[in-house]
Amino acid sequence: MVMVSQATKKQQPSKQRAQILAIAAVVLLAAGSVWVFVSSLSSRTANTKSRASLLKGVRDAGNELRGRERLMRRTDRYQIHSSSTNNGEMKISAKQIMTTGRPYLLYGTAWKEENTASLVTQAIHAGFRFIDTACQPKHYNEAGVGKGWTTAASQLGLERSDFFLQTKFTSINGQDPENIPYDKTAPLEEQVKQSLEASLRNLRTDYIDSLVLHSPMETMEDTLRVWKVFESFVTDGKVRQIGISNCYNFRDLRKLYQEATIKPAVVQNRFHDKTKYDVQLREICNLYGIKYQSFWTLTAPSNRRAMANDDWKEMAREKGLTPQTLMYAFMMALGHTPLDGSSDVNHMKEDVKLMMRFQAGEEVVDKKEIKTLSSLLGIRD
Repeated sequence: MVMVSQATKKQQPSKQRAQILAIAAVVLLAAGSVWVFVSSLSSRTANTKSRASLLKGVRDAGNELRGRERLMRRTDRYQIHSSSTNNGEMKISAKQIMTTGRPYLLYGTAWKEENTASLVTQAIHAGFRFIDTACQPKHYNEAGVGKGWTTAASQLGLERSDFFLQTKFTSINGQDPENIPYDKTAPLEEQVKQSLEASLRNLRTDYIDSLVLHSPMETMEDTLRVWKVFESFVTDGKVRQIGISNCYNFRDLRKLYQEATIKPAVVQNRFHDKTKYDVQLREICNLYGIKYQSFWTLTAPSNRRAMANDDWKEMAREKGLTPQTLMYAFMMALGHTPLDGSSDVNHMKEDVKLMMRFQAGEEVVDKKEIKTLSSLLGIRD
């Protein structure tokens, strides 16, 4: 037990009184400053204005300043991702975007054929940095993607690390029999290796940010055989992350996750009513920390019907969006990554503008609005 002397006890109230007097002096000084400020204002305003209205004006001015400070802080966050390139265009980096943990759009390149290179270049000029393709000549021009991104990078002064390139291994069943990018007679593991080497050449890079199995193999055993090769690519540094597409059975995804040494980072699926909008599968993705990527987001008939609804259109108008960009906003508000395959430059710019609103931290669609849009789509929990 600590003993306190009587002298010390007498000193404590004295110190407290001194502190109280000091605080009172500061308060009086501040009050005097406010009074001087208010008095100066009153001398320059009409005599009919009361002191109360002047004080209200001071409070309003303070609120406005605080609002401007919040806007400046939000603008500062935005500027992290939008410094200028060497020709004055907005600079956006995939690497920086991923550090924010905020939603983004993935530029889809299917069915663009001979226009792939020019469209990828235009998309990058518009602000896209995440690009999806596949080593599947039947539906993708992977070499065109390689030409497109390198052309844009040279024009804008961007580096490889400013981009996120995602491609896929497609099994023989998904290939054009007359144009398979690997030896169809080789063992499955060798087919996967040859496909990756073709992708690296086509995309003009020495690593892939994300490699996706285009669809599950016919058996889980073969799916796991492919996955083991994928894992070796990550170990060797040729691939940064791996995932799976067209996987609509949540039990299959759960099995893959449990068996895999390197877990799936992404699932890319059609988002429409025929699969009940992947409600259960998306729950599994959230549970396991897997990023859900959507395609057919705008083109599925069920989604088009929802976007044609008057309530959907009205919400889009209130937010300064189109029905289509509201659909993207809905998906990003859920934490998902929509594929955006626009071939229209103006639409590309609209979509990137929306993405940057999310990157700036804006709550474009709130929880109540998510429920409303889910109901219009017919999504049931």
